[in-house]
Amino acid sequence: MAILLAAGLSGCDFSPSPKPVLPVQQTGELVVITRNSPTTYYEDAEEHLAGIEHDLVELFAKELGVKVRFVVAKQFNEILPSLQNHYAHLAAAGLTITPERQKKFKFSSPYQTIHQEVVYNTSGSKPSSLKDLVGLRVEVVAGSSYAEKLREAKKKYPALTWNENTSMESEELLEKLAMGQLDAVVADSNVVDVSKNYLPILETAFDLSGTQHLAWAFPKDVDNFLLEKSRDFFARIEKDGTLKRLLDRYYGHVKRLGRIDVEGFMIATNSVLPKFRPLFHRAQELTELDWRLIAAIGYQESHWDPLATSPTGVRGLMMLTGDTADRLGVTDRLDPKQSILAGARYVNYLKDSIPSRIQEPDRTWMALAAYNIGYGHLEDARILAKKKKLDPDSWTDLKVTLPLLAKAEYHVEARHGYARGGETVIFVENIRTYYDILSRFKKPYQRLFSATPTKNQPETSSPDQYDLSNAKTRLGLKAPASALRPDKVVGQQAR
Repeated sequence: MAILLAAGLSGCDFSPSPKPVLPVQQTGELVVITRNSPTTYYEDAEEHLAGIEHDLVELFAKELGVKVRFVVAKQFNEILPSLQNHYAHLAAAGLTITPERQKKFKFSSPYQTIHQEVVYNTSGSKPSSLKDLVGLRVEVVAGSSYAEKLREAKKKYPALTWNENTSMESEELLEKLAMGQLDAVVADSNVVDVSKNYLPILETAFDLSGTQHLAWAFPKDVDNFLLEKSRDFFARIEKDGTLKRLLDRYYGHVKRLGRIDVEGFMIATNSVLPKFRPLFHRAQELTELDWRLIAAIGYQESHWDPLATSPTGVRGLMMLTGDTADRLGVTDRLDPKQSILAGARYVNYLKDSIPSRIQEPDRTWMALAAYNIGYGHLEDARILAKKKKLDPDSWTDLKVTLPLLAKAEYHVEARHGYARGGETVIFVENIRTYYDILSRFKKPYQRLFSATPTKNQPETSSPDQYDLSNAKTRLGLKAPASALRPDKVVGQQAR
């Protein structure tokens, strides 16, 4: 989940004097108030709007046959009062259903289960209970369910104090905690899981609540048509697997890496990555893959070690097999320039080989799986998914079937036989996390030359520019294209 919390999101902020919205049936427009955060609504690494709330609302609006207008609240504590004043039809902002809120609002069916967690900086002492928070610098988002919970706790611990921040989201408070400016922060578990991948010094001290549910909020006097439609919508997407796939897209990989893994990666991005960054930029110019994705693959493969060599003969920064290197015209796998460009070209080839109906980001995750295990084994996993009545075009469902290729009862019937599919799932999920981290801390690379002009960029040319409409040229293949045919098992898994 690559995140860019940009101020210039193409939603809209509240005007100084907002007006109550008219019924959806009358205007054909669904107005939704949300907030800018990595667990709700944000601009991704490719400058597209994303976030689970964004995706859910877009699907819901499509089902209703109306257009959607997002209104981005500047502060969290604006959301519910604005909804109460009918400045939006609903709030999709990672809201917890609480008894206090149910007195004033109605809610859709829940779509996600979370816990409220007390988070601390591991450089200090770990609080083990609410009593231990007395005297500490505790901060929460103003107007949040965490503040409700702390007010309940204060009845038992009158000396308990905390600050309700009106200008920051939980993610920003967690950053303050990591910098030693606070002693504890209360946040939802999904927010904590995402943040710990960027702030490995943080850990959960204890749960402040039991299981809680996130849902959309509606005004108390909401039109029952809209409320019932929302409940039907969530029932459908839960039944057909759409909700599961969306949750996996944003959270399925966030717990994959441990603290030591994240710390090692953060150190390497400062000490090792700068040396190879120009090569990753060059690879982006020639393949149009985000340089941060290519770098994430390289780190997963070799920790950016250009001399890396496995006992099975896989070599170089992108850990190419001899067979793959030959097909891509690589003369020296230990040359990082050749290795990085060849690895990026190979990923592009695999993306081109995947059926065109498969959309992003699943298309990229499947290409990475094929990079590791071979396209043939990926196809075996897709066929197995279909047999098990899962979606062969969904990375979420392939995470179920790929590990089964290591079991005799399944691989004996697979065209390409045994494969360590569980390792492939780990491979892809680690890359997703590394990519998220790089996208948060490293800027996109703006190419000097482009075969296709981007917005506000004139068309230019360069003697080094490949014709990106020609896959064979783009890949720089020296062998015939048939040598890399999709049914051929060519993977990088052997280490």
